[in-house]
Amino acid sequence: MKLRVIKTEAQYQEALKRLDEIFDSKKGSENADELELLSFLIEKYENETSPIDLPDPIEAIKFRMEQLGYKQKDLAVIIGLKSRVSEVLQRKRKLSLDMIRKLHVSLGIPTEVLIKEY
Repeated sequence: MKLRVIKTEAQYQEALKRLDEIFDSKKGSENADELELLSFLIEKYENETSPIDLPDPIEAIKFRMEQLGYKQKDLAVIIGLKSRVSEVLQRKRKLSLDMIRKLHVSLGIPTEVLIKEY
């Protein structure tokens, strides 16, 4: 396959087919280099044609809490009162800049997710 920038759905499908054919190539082989380049081209095309939206901030907080095994009381230690946490999680209170900073540092949620409108 001649490597080129993927611009159409047909080229994308062709690239995916070729990727499948050479997927198990041995490291250092000619096919391994083609595999690496093809992966970059496919990723570039997918990012341009199907960008993934950032998650909802509240859902991101709930997901991270679940991952860490946190309860509302644990989040209250980070952002303040338990009642405030409840209001935030129920979308009755907006996240403040201070809360966003604390959640970013404590839970590792990217700020660009936390500042998104919800």
